[in-house]
Amino acid sequence: MKCNICPRECGADRESSMGFCGVPNRFVIARAALHFWEEPPISGTGGSGAVFFSGCHLGCVYCQNYQLSHCAYGTEVSDSRLGEIFHELADQGAHNINLVNPTHYAVGLRRVLSKEKPQIPVVYNSSGYEKVQTLRTLEGLADVYLPDLKYIDSARSEKYSAAADYFDYAAKALQEMKRQCPENIYDGDGLIQRGLIVRHLVLPKNTNQSLKILDWIKENLGLDTAVSLMSQYTPCGELENTPELRRRITRREYEKVVNYAEELGFETIFTQQLTSAEKKFIPDFDLTGI
Repeated sequence: MKCNICPRECGADRESSMGFCGVPNRFVIARAALHFWEEPPISGTGGSGAVFFSGCHLGCVYCQNYQLSHCAYGTEVSDSRLGEIFHELADQGAHNINLVNPTHYAVGLRRVLSKEKPQIPVVYNSSGYEKVQTLRTLEGLADVYLPDLKYIDSARSEKYSAAADYFDYAAKALQEMKRQCPENIYDGDGLIQRGLIVRHLVLPKNTNQSLKILDWIKENLGLDTAVSLMSQYTPCGELENTPELRRRITRREYEKVVNYAEELGFETIFTQQLTSAEKKFIPDFDLTGI
């Protein structure tokens, strides 16, 4: 069957070859463990049960998980083993199952979650580069959407992620996520059970892009949409052709974006310390938990 799960629509037969994402039509993962560095309603005190999937359909030049996204490092697991991993993470006290970079596995995830959906929330943690048709197949299976909204300008998304149509797809995808999860629901401990948190990674020399994104979220998703403004950008990957990305962001750049979000009136804004921009916060992809 030709694969058209993601906006690339590369048409690869992933039973016998690789698509743009670089992985077959079988689950390949590099780590499954409690993760404590997500937003507070996701990590809580016990940690998020993060499952890091290999390969990527986007391909950002600065990806912090380059070993996974570009090199497709990981090991294959069966449907039944992935279901077991979900339950093992729940038994370890995970507040949720956090599917990190799951888009190109959406068909398989629907199959597994339809049979093995955990009793804790399932977080769909993606780049935002999604097809609405794919997201609709996950309705009722994904409890929390945690997408990025990286860029608005096509020239920027082409340069950094080889996807000039990034925003065209991401805008529709986030609106679909909002339709499925119109409001955030939290338990008594403040842990999210259902909803949408939109992430935006502030990039050096790109704050005007960030302000445009905040304007779009306000106008199209509403000020009740939780936004997470991330300062954790750490130079990684292949930056030979993007000299502007060879440094961390400055305090002035980050505060410009945070202050603007506050001026717009967003009800929920998650922020980070600039000290989060360290490689020590990038997990070790050593097949833990697999």
